Amino acid sequence: MIVFACFLNSILTYFIGMNLPVVIVVAVSLVIGLLMVVVFRYTSDQKAIRMAKDQLKAHLLAVRLFQDQLPVVLASYVRIIRGTGRYLRLAFKPLLIVILPLIILIVQLDRYLGFAPIKIGQPFLVTVHAERPEVLDALALVPPPGIETTAPPVHVPSDNEVIWRVIAQRGGIYDLAVAGGQQTISKRVVVSSELARLSRVRLRGRLWERFFLSGEPALPGSSLIQSVAVNYPDRTINFAGMEWRWIWLFFVLSLLAGFLVKTVLRIEI
Repeated sequence: MIVFACFLNSILTYFIGMNLPVVIVVAVSLVIGLLMVVVFRYTSDQKAIRMAKDQLKAHLLAVRLFQDQLPVVLASYVRIIRGTGRYLRLAFKPLLIVILPLIILIVQLDRYLGFAPIKIGQPFLVTVHAERPEVLDALALVPPPGIETTAPPVHVPSDNEVIWRVIAQRGGIYDLAVAGGQQTISKRVVVSSELARLSRVRLRGRLWERFFLSGEPALPGSSLIQSVAVNYPDRTINFAGMEWRWIWLFFVLSLLAGFLVKTVLRIEI
């Protein structure tokens, strides 16, 4: 599984270099669709899966043919339930091997394709969520050269939040500093028209939430700040005359590719 995950990461790194979101999604979807089906083929008992599916079809047919004979129908339903359990047991191991690296790939790919970087001259918001409402007045945003605030901070005590409206004067990768008491923490901001790895939020603790939502180190455990977020705009991809979020296009194309490969290679899933 580790080797498989490393291989997927290599594929991701290669395609990210293209800097063309639609090409990346299409190419990765086709490769992953093919790869997942082939991995399933060689990590599953194809003969047992084929037999389990044939038995399920036979029991379903019995329900239709003998629908006026209650004992036969009930017995067929029992066998269908048992057959479904057997099929799921046979499919679980290969699906587990496929799904775990796929989740890692999707999380990493979303860092690049889920959102677009801030553009020069485009206003954006920096939202700080504090531990307690009384902390809000002590918080101050310290923008680096090239970024400036355009309005006074807005305090939302009911949500323990303070929000700044800022704007970037030139492109680059910046560290916005948020000072509070004797602590100062930073949040990475990318201002660019190119494809870039983005993290909308930096969090304190919450390991699993950070795995899915944040691409930055955790805030110090002693910090009074629970999170710092930048509202990067959502990225949409134009494909086949429609606007797509990348994840939906990825699933559609990878499923189509997978079913095509499955049919051509006669792989049981």
